[in-house]
Amino acid sequence: MATGKGVPATITTCKVTGKFTVMSADAAHDLFRSPLHDRHVALGAKLAAFGGWEMPLEYAGGGVLREHAAVREAAGVFDVSHLGKARVRGEGAAAFVNSCLTNDLTRIEPGKAQYTLCCDETGGVVDDLIAYLFADDHVFLIPNAANTAEVVRRLQAAAPAGVTVENEHREFAVLAVQGPASAEVLGKLGLPTDHDYMSFANAKLGDAELIVCRTGYTGEHGYELVIPWDDAAAVWDAIIGAGVQPCGLGARDTLRTEMGYPLHGQDLSLDISPVQARSGWAVGWSKPAFWGRDALLAEKTQGPRRVLRGLELTGRGIPRGHMRVYAGDQAIGETTSGTFSPTKKAGIALALIDTAAGVADGDLVQIDIRGRRIEAKVVKPPFVQPSVR
Repeated sequence: MATGKGVPATITTCKVTGKFTVMSADAAHDLFRSPLHDRHVALGAKLAAFGGWEMPLEYAGGGVLREHAAVREAAGVFDVSHLGKARVRGEGAAAFVNSCLTNDLTRIEPGKAQYTLCCDETGGVVDDLIAYLFADDHVFLIPNAANTAEVVRRLQAAAPAGVTVENEHREFAVLAVQGPASAEVLGKLGLPTDHDYMSFANAKLGDAELIVCRTGYTGEHGYELVIPWDDAAAVWDAIIGAGVQPCGLGARDTLRTEMGYPLHGQDLSLDISPVQARSGWAVGWSKPAFWGRDALLAEKTQGPRRVLRGLELTGRGIPRGHMRVYAGDQAIGETTSGTFSPTKKAGIALALIDTAAGVADGDLVQIDIRGRRIEAKVVKPPFVQPSVR
């Protein structure tokens, strides 16, 4: 498909409808691109705007269902170079990060990673991110693409003398190799694979020096490789050459939704706190200080007015975000994310449900899907069995 200017248009998708739409060439030119952009084009990828970046949604000859199955059954590789990268260094860097972000960084040791949250003073979530602890004076952060600048800005504004916070968003690429065969694939390339979940190791592939992280967003055993920007193509080629299925953001979304993993901007946001999103496990409640502590403690004590629940359709339909949820004639909440689960062969959703409604796991509710109320069962995510370890 082409625009009137003779420049290829780009395919994007609406988060609410899930339908593909055409993004103009001018709009595409305003987006950042991965160092693997040409590789994606050569593989016939449909490209989508996401977090200010132009990224592959799915690939020719693959499609979301095939890519999803590859990750659940064998291995797939995602280019997630749009994810942010920030580095905090200097004496007391780890203690400083710990005083800002929600989780307790003192619970882990160097060489380990931790899921954590950056909140504002109201307890709203500015972003969720992974902190990689290198040493007491060195922490590497991977926030979400659209929120990187804001996370860096807040940390820079709060940093004490001697602590620096650098935005390295486009200095590194990130490749996620996920699936039950991921260790075998990376092992054949000479990369380390036997480190524990939520840990990382330095490695080399050819001339590329990289970090192999035992982290991921699919619920499968997997790795995320942090690679210098200019070396990304060589590493991608090696992984694809090993027969790994390239996967796009479409499969990434179905995989993470099956696991009940939140997506910032939908299931977590400045309006959806960790308490409401059932992410309180990522909060160091006994810490003396972190951003949003007082507001979150108050909400935890009082009880949230709404909580995030899982919904699995018993009838036919595909839920999306921002669809009303009913118990009888009473509106009791709204979906935040929704999709068709290739594994369950059913529609699934995450939804914020009013606590006053008294809904429990196993109860039946209805989702208004384009004017039709489709029955769904309330369940506790994940929707599928996790295999991260």
